[in-house]
Amino acid sequence: MMSASHQAFYTAVRQSIPDERLITDPTRTLAYGTDGSFYRLVPKIVIRAESESEIRTVLREAHAVGVAVTFRAAGTSLSGQAVSDSVLVTLGDNWNGQQILDGGARIRLQPGVIGQHANNTLAPLGRKIGPDPASIATAKIGGMAANNSSGMCCGTKQNGYHTLSAIRVVLPDGAVLDTGDALSVAAFRESHAVLLAGLAQLAADIRANPALEQKIRHKYRLKNTTGYGINALVDFDDPVDMLAHLMIGSEGTLAFISSITYDTVPDHPHKASSLTLFHDLDACCRAVTALREQAPVDAVELIDAKSIRAVQDKAGLPDFLYGEIPDAAAALLIETRAPSAAILADQCAAINGLVAGFTPAAESGFATDAGVTAIYWSVRSGLFPAVGAVRPVGTTVVIEDVAFPIEHLADGVRRLNVLFERYGYHEALLFGHALEGNLHFVFTPSFDTADEVRRYSDFMDAVSELVAVEFGGSLKAEHGTGRNVAPFVRLEWGGDAYDIMLTIKRLFDPHGVLNPDVIISANEQVHLQNLKAMPAADPLVDRCIECGFCEPACPSNGLSLTPRQRIVLWRAINDLRRSGADAERLEAFERDYPYYGIDTCAATGMCATRCPVGINTGELMKKLKGPTRSPGMATWSATHMRTLTAAARTGLGAFHAARSVLGDDTAIGATRLAHKLFPTIPILPASTPRPAAALPAPAAHGEPVVYFVSCVNRTLAEGSHGRDSVAASTVSLFAKAGLRAIYPEQLASLCCGQPFDSKNATQAANRASADTNAALLAASRNGEIPVYVDNGPCALRLLDAQKAGLVDPRLKLYDAASFLTEFVVPKLDFPHRVASLAVHVPCNASKMGVGPQLVALARQCAERVTVPDIACCGFAGDKGFTTPELNANSLKRLKPAIGGCDSGVSMSRTCQIGLTAHGDIEYQSIEALLDQCSCTRQTDTLPA
Repeated sequence: MMSASHQAFYTAVRQSIPDERLITDPTRTLAYGTDGSFYRLVPKIVIRAESESEIRTVLREAHAVGVAVTFRAAGTSLSGQAVSDSVLVTLGDNWNGQQILDGGARIRLQPGVIGQHANNTLAPLGRKIGPDPASIATAKIGGMAANNSSGMCCGTKQNGYHTLSAIRVVLPDGAVLDTGDALSVAAFRESHAVLLAGLAQLAADIRANPALEQKIRHKYRLKNTTGYGINALVDFDDPVDMLAHLMIGSEGTLAFISSITYDTVPDHPHKASSLTLFHDLDACCRAVTALREQAPVDAVELIDAKSIRAVQDKAGLPDFLYGEIPDAAAALLIETRAPSAAILADQCAAINGLVAGFTPAAESGFATDAGVTAIYWSVRSGLFPAVGAVRPVGTTVVIEDVAFPIEHLADGVRRLNVLFERYGYHEALLFGHALEGNLHFVFTPSFDTADEVRRYSDFMDAVSELVAVEFGGSLKAEHGTGRNVAPFVRLEWGGDAYDIMLTIKRLFDPHGVLNPDVIISANEQVHLQNLKAMPAADPLVDRCIECGFCEPACPSNGLSLTPRQRIVLWRAINDLRRSGADAERLEAFERDYPYYGIDTCAATGMCATRCPVGINTGELMKKLKGPTRSPGMATWSATHMRTLTAAARTGLGAFHAARSVLGDDTAIGATRLAHKLFPTIPILPASTPRPAAALPAPAAHGEPVVYFVSCVNRTLAEGSHGRDSVAASTVSLFAKAGLRAIYPEQLASLCCGQPFDSKNATQAANRASADTNAALLAASRNGEIPVYVDNGPCALRLLDAQKAGLVDPRLKLYDAASFLTEFVVPKLDFPHRVASLAVHVPCNASKMGVGPQLVALARQCAERVTVPDIACCGFAGDKGFTTPELNANSLKRLKPAIGGCDSGVSMSRTCQIGLTAHGDIEYQSIEALLDQCSCTRQTDTLPA
């Protein structure tokens, strides 16, 4: 229930923000209120804000009635700074602006831009942003700035504070300051002279207290995100500069960041990594100090003995990491980067020489091969999930980060391990950014009893005393203060510095509207309240740590629920079912879940490719959907594919005839009406292809290739206007490369089984796979001849069926990208090229690991290639015909992302339909593109 204040606020903001972006129902407020921390607060209102003017409205009305407001970007933060039981404001779709400045020396970013997307934009210029948190593929710029995120390579010199060029903010009173706009700054100096004078006075107070000034400078030679960044008061003379830099790390407690301009840093193309094992922790840490002071290193990660043991199941590591690892041992993962291969080689030699002086037990040597270095770094990235994947059901994963002065790094590691043992967190792993003395530790407390909460509280007290008092370090090096360390800010900083932080909060937010109990809190128990329960829901998803890394890959993100939110809600449903409590809330959850959870899940499993513990939430949604209600009809369909595809071609012909007579709007509207009455009838978009032409005759000569033309490519023509088929392009390509296509017997009756598997018609799917298997074995002479599968989802289905024993292992199955790369393109020349081309790497290509091959094939045919970061288009087999809003939601970023490309390409026929509809350019098959641009390779011959 909303309070009177919240009801008044809701009524007021409805005048400016449409109802569909004001969310108050119990289902979505719980789901959308979840972040990556171990705190659970359920907002009363969630607002999807789309503009700065809406932010100003929210702040104005919040002040008027006294309700608290919290801002949320991606929700990957770990310390409770992005949760609220009041008003939660999330970023809508209109906060994704990027502007390259000064040839890439600077970049202006809106807060909704994902960090990796900014780096993708800068990559062609050899630049990147400085902050590089482990969550950069998910975290958004607004959150990265608000938390002063850093990471493995940026250290303190290239973090958001030190690379800030300009910032635009909305203050709690609704005022806007853009420090990159001289007119804005001049106006602000007049309108907010009192605020700026207050900051100037605080700076003067610090200068009058040499001990405090020295402490501030000492604390910020370390990574430090505990409290406000009061180094801004000693680093700058102009209060406007102080204000701008106070925004970095302010966690939404002082203002809203509506854009930020970074000075970019070089992204050197030549990189090398090595792993070095030390039997002695002291020698390891002395090597770190020497590397920091004397060597050209970009990253040095320390991995303790327990952490090494936790990843010994990974293949491809140096042999010395698989043996017995003594308790006192530690390893260093080192990376160095350079603008040229020659400079890189010199740097590697210098680092090796330096490390050798500390008598390492073993070392891998520097590797430059991207595949090898990826394995090395998988050691580091695998540590968090190594704990999360094996934790007992019901426990929570906590990852904390502290920083010791680097000269005390070895003692810090030892003393933290003593605390883990003393408080019974024997599973804890310890690792970190050694160059900065920054250590992360991961452990799995349970918060389901008072004794467990007390144990956690006592542990946090001990850690705080050790790090902040005894060693003078940082309790929060890069994860932000949040709620978790708010009660310890005074302990770390002392009374003088804490009083300055209190004054900063009062200067900016005198009414306490912005994100209360974050950074500054009078509640000494705030870190022990509203702890997140992790009740069992289903073994498929119980390992979920609610980090949110899955969300950018999910096509329903912003439409209904993300994988994280589906799991959160399913946990709540199961918990309420077991407890019998709050029947009304349970009824609401169960009423909403079928659409929000199940129906709008693409179930392509792309979430698993981003999940630290490999969870495929789509598997749970398929399980909850249950088996098909018509198994008999499904089995009949699997054995009558010739009839079904013929009927589909007839229906397509009738649809296009209706379009020519009635017009597009009427014909498409008729399919929508028919779908409402009969849900099995598809909703057909304007990009729906015509029926495919008959299969072309293959070449008479050449090396044989069994060509499995998928049922979708036997049904749908190539492109949205033509009448030809993918098969025609494929057969033509084969002939140019000296290959001869062989169609399996009864091809028109065959199906890989994917359409039935997606409907949970397991018997029909297996029957279809078995029939296809028999036909392919016969056509390939029991596997002697390779088999080409021309649609990505079908190739993945057959390869998966082969792994499961449903398809004969003798069959040499190839997807389009792999086969064309290996057997076709080497025999072709490409005299014709398109100017610009957008490439969509579909889910199936990503899962098969052939996305790079698909992009490389496209590069043969285009002067400029763009690859938008769209992990799944949301067409998802036939969902584009039955739940078109899923496809539309996933591709809402497509048009701006393709940047004026003339045409597009992919390797999934149904994906191409949706991409054409929402990209406003024609997407074609990779076979058609290659055929248009190629000819048989000409070889030079000498006269006889």
